[in-house]
Amino acid sequence: MTTTLTSKGQATIPKHIRDTLGLKPGSKLTFDVNKEGDIVLRKAGPTDKPGRDRFDEVIGTADIKWDVDELMTLLRGDD
Repeated sequence: MTTTLTSKGQATIPKHIRDTLGLKPGSKLTFDVNKEGDIVLRKAGPTDKPGRDRFDEVIGTADIKWDVDELMTLLRGDD
């Protein structure tokens, strides 16, 4: 089935897909893109956070503590 995107970026989800996913008005959805470039639509679960993706989940979690002088040496290539 082909659908048309509106000027607001909206598209109609076909009824058979809404029925299969158990979607009702107000249902939360998650959109992803897989490695092949296909769009994956799924009903959002309790662990899904609106507006966040897998990269948002790891921002700020690195535990590497750089000394400023060590970092500058690394970036400049100073010996």
